[in-house]
Order: sequence, then structure tokens, then C-alpha cells
Amino acid sequence: MLTPRLLEQYILAISQWMSANRLKLNADKTELMLAGTKYIVASLLHDGDLTLTIGTDTVAVADAVRVLGVLFTPDLSLEKHATSVSTKCFYQLRQLRRVRCSLTVTVHPH
Repeated sequence: MLTPRLLEQYILAISQWMSANRLKLNADKTELMLAGTKYIVASLLHDGDLTLTIGTDTVAVADAVRVLGVLFTPDLSLEKHATSVSTKCFYQLRQLRRVRCSLTVTVHPH
């Protein structure tokens, strides 16, 4: 089983490889999410808060993480992502509605 300390060692090795290749691991933007069934995630978190230490930064388990713009939850459902996208879309529609009266309609003959 992958323990938090073993995971920290893997991340340190990746960070060292990245440094050797003139890349930087941005620990401030690193997120940790446990994926699995609700039972498995609950049993892993039963012992207390799971955190990882990367250099001087501490990374705690997140309820959801964003990967390339997609919001993932521990059960890997896209419900939270769909809710987020629809919220943003409705916001933009409301903004368009506010400026609608400022727009003029011009008809161009073909």
C-alpha cells in the first residue's frame, strides 16, 4: 500500500528530476485527492487528516481538484464539474441580459 511517507519520497524524486531538467515543481499549486469509493476514502481518512509535506509546503486532502480545467471529486464523478460549468454559463447569460438594452440591431441587406 502506498503510504503518505512513500508518496512524499516519490514526489521528492520527481522534484529532483525536474530540477535537473530546469523545471520546477510548484508545491503551492499541488493538490492531493484520494480517489475511490466513499468507503475506501472514509477508511483512509479515519486515522485523521492526511497531509503531505513537499519541501516546506504542506498539502492537505482536497474535496475536489481541478485538472486541465475539469473538476474531479474523490468518487471521480463529474457532478461538481457540471454544476460549476452551468453556474459560470448562467452568470455569463445574466451579464449579456444586462447589456442587451445597450445594443442596437442593424439589418444589412444581402
